[in-house]
Amino acid sequence: MTVMRALHRRFICGWLALALTLLTHAAHAASPIVWQPWSNAAFEQAQAEGKPVFLYLEAVWCHWCHVMQDETFGSEAVVSLLAEHFVVVRADHDAQPALANRFRDYGWPALIFLAADGTELVKRAGYIAPDDFVRLLTAIAEDPTPERRSVRASARVGDALNEAEFDRLLATHIGDHDAQRGGLRLPQKFLDRAHVEYDMTRALAGDPAAARRARQTLDAATGLIDPAWGGVYQYSTGGRWDRLHFEKIMRSQARYLRLYALAYAQWQVPEYAAAARDIQRYLMDFLRGPEGAFYVSQDADVVQGEKAGDYFALDDAARRKVGMPRIDRNRYADANGQAAEALAVWAAASGEADALAAAEQAVRWTLGHRRRDDGSFAHGDHDIGGPYLSDSLEMARALLALHAVTGQRDWLREATTTADRLTPLFAARDGPGFLTSVADGTPVAPVATIAENLDAALLFDQLHHYTGEARHRRAAERALRFLASPQVRAQRFEESSVLLADHALSAPPLHLVVVGAKDDPAAVALHRTALASPGIRRRIEWWDRREGPLPNADVAFPAFDRPAGYFCTASRCSAPSFDADQYRQRIEALIAAQAADNP
Repeated sequence: MTVMRALHRRFICGWLALALTLLTHAAHAASPIVWQPWSNAAFEQAQAEGKPVFLYLEAVWCHWCHVMQDETFGSEAVVSLLAEHFVVVRADHDAQPALANRFRDYGWPALIFLAADGTELVKRAGYIAPDDFVRLLTAIAEDPTPERRSVRASARVGDALNEAEFDRLLATHIGDHDAQRGGLRLPQKFLDRAHVEYDMTRALAGDPAAARRARQTLDAATGLIDPAWGGVYQYSTGGRWDRLHFEKIMRSQARYLRLYALAYAQWQVPEYAAAARDIQRYLMDFLRGPEGAFYVSQDADVVQGEKAGDYFALDDAARRKVGMPRIDRNRYADANGQAAEALAVWAAASGEADALAAAEQAVRWTLGHRRRDDGSFAHGDHDIGGPYLSDSLEMARALLALHAVTGQRDWLREATTTADRLTPLFAARDGPGFLTSVADGTPVAPVATIAENLDAALLFDQLHHYTGEARHRRAAERALRFLASPQVRAQRFEESSVLLADHALSAPPLHLVVVGAKDDPAAVALHRTALASPGIRRRIEWWDRREGPLPNADVAFPAFDRPAGYFCTASRCSAPSFDADQYRQRIEALIAAQAADNP
């Protein structure tokens, strides 16, 4: 058959209460498809009519089951093909564990095609879009024999790019990697956020070449870490990683800390955790003020204008005898947002409470000292212009990161308040994207930058999944349209930003939900497991029913008598987990199964 191969994996079933079974039966009645229950009568009918049986095995708590029901099974073409060529059966895997245990897989929904004699023909796991499902049904109807070979699915391409342009950008992205030394093929060596993050995203989806590229660069970039004080130097020159420029700027500290934290969660490499701790140590010891706010940078020179290579070769004590490079003690909102987000991401990956406490303290200080009356942020104590996009953008990202790590809804509300000011203040009036500032009255008009629009696209995409608000999706698309514009796509070494944003808006993030009281130790352990899981784009929620419905209650979860953890990828969901080890194993298994589906 010309049908993709089925995955043969394990899942562990959970039991649902009778009320949930009744809910499922009610949903069946509303379906345009005339479903049968699982019974011998279905196979007798299949034998008499010469048709295969299609078994749709679902779970009432499974988000992708609901999407499959609404979109795929709502398609007239799908309904027609199923009625003409198949005997259709629907079953709740929690209510019928015998079926769940027989058709073992790592995700839901499960889609199984059987001959009238019970022979398995084709198995699929996860959501299939209507057009793809029509092709699958047509292929099986034309050749209802067991599939024998594998044909991989084509890569998903975001709405902003056609396939040819996507392929061109991907080839350029791969070609820009320095296969000998890591990093970009530039005289300057540094950890490029978009390039590495996109490769990490592809690596998690099953691309081993992307994993090698990302890890080569992450490994090489540890050479930029100051061995005495920690923190990362700005960059190296000469196409090497050992000709250092010794500035230490907050943006670099935050970007590197965040990437090493995410890399540690993804690969569990001890050196990545050590790199993250070295950067955190520097932030806490050198760039943090007594009130918990963060400073901006530290100079490369002890004596202005004199090279300091010999100085930075010294250990801590010897350096201090000579003097201290100047620290810029301005406490800008964007720098504090960058530091707080990175520390929150590191706290999620490592469980280090002091990192989370520092992030929260910095955000609270910035809320108290930089928040404007309209919900946006000022830059510093005495701004000469502005407001600036970066201040509100970086703070919104930090606030949303704190919501993910703590489960506290106040942080989500604050993130939403700030993000909602970005469009009226900074949206370009005569084109796509967000401008770097409001007009300042000079003839020099503000412009849209690639880095800020990438951050805006990712922020609004993630916020959309947390809130369910269409305005946040529209804002993400506004930023993506700028990134996907011909003038941006033509710029060398910027293709990774376009690909990263396009990927984000093409598929939902990994979705991890813990249902349980926040003072229940079992729920706390499940949430810690969710936080430590791999993935750059994640929607992590902690639903304590005492707080009311989740802000975006797009998935119905059953009411067990104990905390439960759930996990969904872009097309399938795990069974509920009731302890941390089980939850971790199911997360790992589902990610592996999803990666196996990708080319």
